[in-house]
Amino acid sequence: MKVINVVSKESVSEFLNFPKLLFRKDKNYIRPLDQDVENVFDPKKNKFFRFGDCQRFLFKNDENKTVGKIAVFINKKYKQDQPTGGIGFFDCIDDQKTASFIFDFAKEWLQQKGMEAMDGPINFGERDQFWGLLIEGFSEPLYAMNYNPPYYKSLFENYGFQIYFNQLCFGRKVHDPVAENFLEMHQRISKNKNISAKPLQLKSLEKFARDFTEVYNQAWASHGEGKQLTEMQTIKMFKTLKPVINEHISWFVYENEKPIAMWMNIPDLNQWIKFFNGKFGVIQKILFLVIKKFSKNKKMIGLVFGIIPEWQRRGIDGFMIWEGTKHFRKTTDFEDYEMQWIGDFNPKMIKIAENLETKVTRKLATYRYLFDETKEFKRQEIV
Repeated sequence: MKVINVVSKESVSEFLNFPKLLFRKDKNYIRPLDQDVENVFDPKKNKFFRFGDCQRFLFKNDENKTVGKIAVFINKKYKQDQPTGGIGFFDCIDDQKTASFIFDFAKEWLQQKGMEAMDGPINFGERDQFWGLLIEGFSEPLYAMNYNPPYYKSLFENYGFQIYFNQLCFGRKVHDPVAENFLEMHQRISKNKNISAKPLQLKSLEKFARDFTEVYNQAWASHGEGKQLTEMQTIKMFKTLKPVINEHISWFVYENEKPIAMWMNIPDLNQWIKFFNGKFGVIQKILFLVIKKFSKNKKMIGLVFGIIPEWQRRGIDGFMIWEGTKHFRKTTDFEDYEMQWIGDFNPKMIKIAENLETKVTRKLATYRYLFDETKEFKRQEIV
């Protein structure tokens, strides 16, 4: 097997194009934007290079045909029981011998860096993009979500990877009936004249960004992996999302003028960019605006749902969900709703998702492989 370090323009192009060739007969595959993938490997755009190292490789057989690829990385901020590196952007033909060669190569690379285990497939960055192996629910992926054929599960598990935690996505049909208890909550809360619900408005983007920050930092402070946000970070995030924000589908609840709950949703960008074959240059940006205006996007994605602690379990969720749902049913064309993944180590957040009357739509897995097989394997702790 020939190993090529991806540094040249030609090897980068092959790294980006290989999955498209591998999955050319898979109708569910949507090629991610090349720029989103490349940003991961750009030290100027990915802050994690300050805390670690990352390289990517192509693998060619004796006939000089590409049969696999992978990225391997260490991140000093990725704290685990033992020094643990990561692998990601793995793609491979359906051949265990080839996959095992790639995994062995990654293992050796990480051992030379002092690692004692590897997790994958994960991202050299935050968990909100390119994280996990799809093991159930082989439908079109959400934007910036990993996608792979079913045989990848065997490639990982036959090598010796074990599931460190599962990642669950929840969804529902927009026009499915809303639970009676939600309607009862809405009716009860509606009698409180101090409580109001408002959709996000672009003309007041910074104001809603500040309200989001206030709710998020209170609602997520007690949950695992929850991070405090600054207003500056949130404003920057909202401005980035501005071109795709739909004012009808993100909602906030207030007690007088104090924000107490929020429900952030956006259209699934993959329903638009799947026509671009990974490109997003000037022509694609113009096409994007045209498609966005004239093509009906039928899927919306749930980004974050949160209620400040003193208003939890008091019916605000039912009030907000029904206020939002009855509005966007009338004003949008969305038919499907799917939430970003929640780790099975976080039963509190899973309960919130289930309370939204959702069902598991897909399951991904974060795998771990211990280099010393005599050590006890431990799954991610429950929070």
